[in-house]
Amino acid sequence: MQNDYIDLIQTTPVMQTKKCRFIAMLIKLFLQYTPVISAFIAWYLYDYFIAGATLLIMFIIVGIVRAKMRNSVIPLSQREYHYNDEGIANWFTAKEICPQTNDTTITTLNES
Repeated sequence: MQNDYIDLIQTTPVMQTKKCRFIAMLIKLFLQYTPVISAFIAWYLYDYFIAGATLLIMFIIVGIVRAKMRNSVIPLSQREYHYNDEGIANWFTAKEICPQTNDTTITTLNES
C-alpha cells in the first residue's frame, strides 16, 4: 500500500539577531491586533456602528495582507500547512527583510 506524504522541505526560520526578532514581533502584532485597535479608535472617535464596520473591513484587509505575505515567502510545496501569525511573520522577516542573517536548513524526508 502506498501512502502519499507531503515532504517538509524547509523548517520555519528562527531569527538569529535581536533586530530580526523585533521586526518579526512587530509584524506579528500588526497581523493580530490591527483590526481590534482600529475598531477601538473608530468607536472612540465616532460610534459603535462605525466601529463594527471598521472591525469587519479591517479584518478583511488584514486577511488579504496576511495571505499575500504568506504566499510570497512560503515555498510552494509547503503552502498546504497551516501557519499562524508568528510563523508568517518569521517566514516574511527571514526571506524579505533579513535574508543574509538567517540560514534556513533544508531537510528532506526520504521514506521508502
